[in-house]
Amino acid sequence: MTRPARLLLPLVAAAFVPACFASSANVDPRIEKLLGELGKVRHIEAVQLSPDGSQLAWVVRTQGKDSVEVAKADGSGAHRIGSDKPGTCNDSDVAWAPDSHHLAFLSDCATGGKQKELFLVDAHTRAAPKKLAALTGVAQGLSWSADGKTLGFLYVPNGTRQASAVFAAKPAAGEIGVDGMEVQRVAAIDTTGGAVQLLTPAESYAYEFAWSPDGKRITYTAALPPGDNNWWLAKLYVQDAQPGAPAHLVLNPSTVTGSLHGLQMALPRWSPDGERIAFIGGLMSDQGSTGGDIYAVPSQGGDAINLTPDIHVTPSWLAWTSPQQLLVAQISNGQSQVAEYAVAADKASQGRTLFTLPADIGDGSAWMALSLSSDHAHVAFVQSSYANAPEVHAGTLGETAPAAVTTINAGLKPGWGKAESVEWENEGRHVQGWLLYPANYDPKKSYPMIVAVHGGPSSAVIPRWPSVGFGGSPFSALGYFVFLPNPRGSFGQGEAYVQANRKDFGHGDLRDILAGIDTIEKKLPVDDRRLGLTGWSYGGFMSMFIPTQTQRFRAVVAGAGIANWQSYYGQNLIDQWMIPFFGASVYDDPAAYAKSSAINFIKQVKTPTLVVVGDRDAECPAPQSFEYWHALRAQGVPTSLVVYPNEGHHFVDPDHQRDVLQRALMWFGKYLPPASS
Repeated sequence: MTRPARLLLPLVAAAFVPACFASSANVDPRIEKLLGELGKVRHIEAVQLSPDGSQLAWVVRTQGKDSVEVAKADGSGAHRIGSDKPGTCNDSDVAWAPDSHHLAFLSDCATGGKQKELFLVDAHTRAAPKKLAALTGVAQGLSWSADGKTLGFLYVPNGTRQASAVFAAKPAAGEIGVDGMEVQRVAAIDTTGGAVQLLTPAESYAYEFAWSPDGKRITYTAALPPGDNNWWLAKLYVQDAQPGAPAHLVLNPSTVTGSLHGLQMALPRWSPDGERIAFIGGLMSDQGSTGGDIYAVPSQGGDAINLTPDIHVTPSWLAWTSPQQLLVAQISNGQSQVAEYAVAADKASQGRTLFTLPADIGDGSAWMALSLSSDHAHVAFVQSSYANAPEVHAGTLGETAPAAVTTINAGLKPGWGKAESVEWENEGRHVQGWLLYPANYDPKKSYPMIVAVHGGPSSAVIPRWPSVGFGGSPFSALGYFVFLPNPRGSFGQGEAYVQANRKDFGHGDLRDILAGIDTIEKKLPVDDRRLGLTGWSYGGFMSMFIPTQTQRFRAVVAGAGIANWQSYYGQNLIDQWMIPFFGASVYDDPAAYAKSSAINFIKQVKTPTLVVVGDRDAECPAPQSFEYWHALRAQGVPTSLVVYPNEGHHFVDPDHQRDVLQRALMWFGKYLPPASS
């Protein structure tokens, strides 16, 4: 656990932690209690329902280590499979074989955490797992061919880091952009034994893949390396599932005409007859945060058809359940929804809405991920909300959402106030967000409110249980209203809404947020003189930019933000994401970037601001936080900068996660105390 922390003084120099976490001399004891409660949640990931619908497998994290558990479909008989040294190593990435008996998983237990190995276990006999391969790199995304003879996965041979831009970048050394290039490829292994075979070309970085129904081909999205930067340029390919097979280009969004031009693709899925590939296409700011319209393209290549133009929801996951039907998980007005779509040659129409939940039905490994039995009659997923901690939910797929079948986190109770959806109209658009009431709310009292802007911007706030990390719920527990808006640019209102803040970062979405604050203040006792602002990533940018446009906020915590889009373009390692949003590079249209750069309006800022960032953040590099902090300090604005060593955009060290949240709670406690005026 983190050592106690001490509130930073306003004009403090940049602090590097955790050589020294701050001390607890001035910490509100409620913060320590809250952090302790948040630390009790056990994360559940990668829920997999066996093809015959009789068994479940999932990955659960306990004290920072992952283990695999297997149970019957009703959750009974849960037991660990894998290492006999729980809590000392990691078992993860589960995948059921088509026979519903065998389960594949990855483990680093035999190597002391140094490298993953691929194992296969008979879940019925509970015999000792059989090692299929020792992997000398980074692997993920296990997937079986339909005949059960081959296991495919994404693999970075000799990889040294997790394959994602959100994880810590490699330290800069040598010839940049050339030395140490790591390429993720689709790999496969015969499940009866043999060597790992690399299927996709060495010059292509593969992001996702799927087996054809007959198991003879794969489809995958890929781009030239470096992989962290070029996901936004990925193309769709099909090839025979053999090493050295030629890759056939099916679709290039950069060259197509129509609504997909210049946008991104995710989740390629073969139709049952193998004739078409469906996928989600849209304006996406991050791999893994999937949302857009549903498209289909012939598997031999041809024109991509937008099957769902002008819908007012955001599909985020899909699966074919028949040649004429898709099951779709989507975001609808800030909630999770599962629906059936009837699919024709050129159109997919939403039929039954099976259920809508004010809850998250994804997990840490995927956005809104479901697992289906082979007959599509049963479903499983991880569900959490502001009211309920994560559990595995499983049961019949129908018009009633399945109940929880585990009690992994059943003892946890929310320490924050109730949540409600808030809706309003602004500039001809319907806007939605979530409002958390203060714990122990008294309508006779006046309360401060913290506005927490989500990252992305192509993302959405959906109710989910918090952890020790950056989020809104802890502020509610300490006596604040917390407003979590989904302004233009967010998922949940259709693709036109997602694209509404292109070339307009920080302006139209700010007006949406301010209108939402006004809506709340008209009906609830929120003190407009005590508004706070926070966010991470895009939310960190907004936390830096908004105080240059309005003096309405009295305290700010900016996490992994962007102060200057012009200098950011040359500093970050993922500049390709910016072209779809800004319309051109900074060299071709500097004015588009200057318009949204906080540094160009920095003289307007008077708000005390805490700035936090990881020193190896590839997405929002630390120099952006230095630039903002330096400008505030030069003007005498109370500020503090904390830089966390060896962290990327997504913090992985539990002590760092705890320290960030603790400092944020203390910052608002100092400059925006929750006690009534």
